[in-house]
Amino acid sequence: MLRKRFIPWALVMVPMLSISCHSKCAFEAIFNFGDSNTDTGGFYAAFPGQNGPFGMTHFKRPSGRASDGRLIVDFLAQALGLPFLSPYLQSIGSDYHHGANFATLASTVLIPNTSLFVSGLSPFALPIQVNQMKEFKSRVEEFNSSGSSILPSQDIIGKSMYTFYIGQNDFTSNLAAGIGGVQQYLPQVVGQIAGAIKEIYGLGGRTFLVLNLAPVGCYPAFLVELPHNSSDIDEYGCMVSYNNAVVDYNKMLRETLAQTRTSVPDASLIYVDIHSVLLELFQHPTSHGLQYGTKACCGYGGGLYNFDPKVYCGNTKEINGSTVTASACSDPQNYVSWDGIHATEAANKLSVQAILNGDYFDPSFPLQELCDLQPIG
Repeated sequence: MLRKRFIPWALVMVPMLSISCHSKCAFEAIFNFGDSNTDTGGFYAAFPGQNGPFGMTHFKRPSGRASDGRLIVDFLAQALGLPFLSPYLQSIGSDYHHGANFATLASTVLIPNTSLFVSGLSPFALPIQVNQMKEFKSRVEEFNSSGSSILPSQDIIGKSMYTFYIGQNDFTSNLAAGIGGVQQYLPQVVGQIAGAIKEIYGLGGRTFLVLNLAPVGCYPAFLVELPHNSSDIDEYGCMVSYNNAVVDYNKMLRETLAQTRTSVPDASLIYVDIHSVLLELFQHPTSHGLQYGTKACCGYGGGLYNFDPKVYCGNTKEINGSTVTASACSDPQNYVSWDGIHATEAANKLSVQAILNGDYFDPSFPLQELCDLQPIG
């Protein structure tokens, strides 16, 4: 187990260490790879059109994020004293001196075999994101050699943290075919993640944080859409079979990363157990200052889940002769789930507070010694 006990993270203060032997933080940048859980606007830079209540809590407008506000990667950057990450695909208003975000909504680890338009998946799978990182490094070298200052210095590659939060879409996009079918190709997923780490290590990256898969059996959208019966629902309202499958995947990922460490001997390769953090929030929301676990804030239909797959958060459609809108609640700070699939800003903040305490790192990682961690507000 990575943790010994649960306590309300909102009551935990991350120690502020005064470090005189090095700069404020050992990491001058973050490069992130992922899907909608950490996409800070890449998908909507490529395919403009986000509207609705997204971003309402922090940004007060749609911000390209699949949440009411800030994401895990936003809070992590804030804790390290860095600005929010600019999407690699966003040409206007971006600043890449402190890293770049390659994550896009609906991205997968594996390049989809079917038509992207049929599957609803992003064209920016993990191998594409890694290629974008390679191109970024080449441009950094090119611009630095010409004396330009619009990009960071060449040594930024070795002074950066590389974060991965991806795999959920590989797992969920084919669940309609059954858990058994999905499990057959999950070894390819973890193998591709390991391969991506090795490639970035070859570019000069030395610190990698890999977040595992969240408990999708607790997500309102999947509780509505995935086949199950009442005997599959646990005391917290989550689907046992799907969450057990996630646990199996996470075990495989953890073991694969342990094996990968032998190939990157002078690197820090850290498995981050975000699964345990989110599972705790879904199971005991009131213990952490929240009210609703498996009910979406932004959705339509009310009831246990407030989710209807026919009308997604922010959309208006005609259903059974009536025009309906999937609108947001007025108090997203009381919810774990924003729209049935993604976390609220409140849940993301609690998750990062838990991670920064160090109990969810495997192996242990002295982040608090490497950085004078800033409070996240």
